[in-house]
Amino acid sequence: MGRIVLVTGVSRRIGGRTAELLSRDPEIDKVIAVDAVPPSHSLGRAQFVRADIRNPMVGKVISHEGVDTVLHLGVIITPKQVGGRTSQKEINVIGTMQLLAACQRAESLKRFVVKSSSAVYGSSPRDPAMFTEEQQARRSPTGGTGKDSAEVENYVRGFARRRPDVSVCTLRMANVVGRGFRSQLSDYLSMPVMPVPLGFDGRMQLLHLDDALSALRTATLSDVSGTVNVAADGLLTVRMAARIAGKPVVPIVPQAGGLVQQVTRRIGLKGFEASEMDFLCYGRGMETTRMRTELGFEPAMTTREAFADVFAPASRRAAAAAGVRRG
Repeated sequence: MGRIVLVTGVSRRIGGRTAELLSRDPEIDKVIAVDAVPPSHSLGRAQFVRADIRNPMVGKVISHEGVDTVLHLGVIITPKQVGGRTSQKEINVIGTMQLLAACQRAESLKRFVVKSSSAVYGSSPRDPAMFTEEQQARRSPTGGTGKDSAEVENYVRGFARRRPDVSVCTLRMANVVGRGFRSQLSDYLSMPVMPVPLGFDGRMQLLHLDDALSALRTATLSDVSGTVNVAADGLLTVRMAARIAGKPVVPIVPQAGGLVQQVTRRIGLKGFEASEMDFLCYGRGMETTRMRTELGFEPAMTTREAFADVFAPASRRAAAAAGVRRG
C-alpha cells in the first residue's frame, strides 16, 4: 500500500498549491485536502474534504482513509485572512490542539510535518546574527503569528513525546514572498511609500513561494525529524529592499508604530502593522545548515532574487536579482 497524505489549510495559497503538487507525485498514492472553506483554486488530483480541524470530523477522516502522513499547513499568518485576531488564534492554536488529538489516536500515522515561522525567534537588539534551531528568542513574541507559532510548536513537541513512533518535523520558514501571495510583510513592501524606523535598518531573510512548496514536498517524503530552519541565502535590509523596489521611504520614530498604523489606514494604506516595528528595526536571520545537510533541500533563489522577482519593477528585475552573490 502506498502513501496517503492529508494536507490541512488548502483553501489558502500555500496549502492549496502544496496539495496540488503532492497529488502529482508518483511516490504518493492519495492526497486528502482538508479545510473548512472550499478552495477557489485547483487542487489537482487531491481529494477535497470539507472539515474543520477544530472538529472531531478530521479524526474520522484520518482513521477511515488510513492516513500515514499529515502535513499541517493550517496555521494562518495574518488576522485579515479570517476576520480578526481572535479567529486567527482560535484556528491556529485550538485547531492545532484538536488536530494533534486526532493524530494521537491514529494508529496508521507514521509522519507529521508542520509549517511554522521564523517569527518564533522574535526580533530584538540582543539577537544573534543568525539563529540556529537550538536557540530561543531573546525577546519572546507577545502576539500575532510569532506567539501562535511558538504555542503550536510547543504542542507539536508534546505530541512527539507522546507518539515516539511518529516521525515529527517542524519547518521554521522565513517570510514567504511570491507573486499574488499576501502577507503582512508583502502588504508593507507593496506600499507606495514605506515607513521605516528612524536610525534602524532591520535585516530580512526571505523564501520564495516556489521554494517553500518544494521544501514542504521534500519534508513530506523525508524521514527527518525535529526542527529545521528553512530560508534562502543572503539578507536584505529594509532600506535595500526599498531601493530595489524603487519605493521612497518615510523615516518614523520607532515608538510611533501605532500612530502610523492609524494614519496609514485612514488614507487607505493597509500594509503597515504596529506589531511589525521590532522586525523593521532589528529584523532576523536564520542559520540553515540542517536544511541542507539533513533535509537535503537547497532553495533555488536567494533572498535578493526572491525579493526582486516579486517586488522589483519588471525593467529592473534581472539587474536587481544579480546584485548579490550566493552565500
